[in-house]
Amino acid sequence: MVVITQLVYIHPGKEHVFDEFEAVAIPLIGKHGGELLLRLRPTPECVIAGSMDLPYEIHLVRFPSDEALASFTADPQRQGLLRLKNDSVRSSLVVRGSAS
Repeated sequence: MVVITQLVYIHPGKEHVFDEFEAVAIPLIGKHGGELLLRLRPTPECVIAGSMDLPYEIHLVRFPSDEALASFTADPQRQGLLRLKNDSVRSSLVVRGSAS
C-alpha cells in the first residue's frame, strides 16, 4: 500500500484553474484503485505552530500499489489536463509513505 500526502501551493488568482483540474483528477483516483482519504483547505486559524507557508490544499491519498499510482499518474484524461495543473500550481510538497 502506498500513501501520498501532498501540500499544494497555488499561484494567487489561479484557484479556479486548479479546481478545474481537480474536478477531473480526483474522480480518476478510484478508477485506478486509489482512495482520497482526506482533502483539506487549511486556514490560518487552524495552525497551532509551524514555520512553513500554509498550502492551498492538503491531500492524503492511498493506492494499493506502486503500479496503481503509476497508472493514475499516466491516465490519459489526467495527462490531457496537466496544463491546468501546471498553470495553477506554484509548488507542491509530496511525502510518500506506506501503510500496513
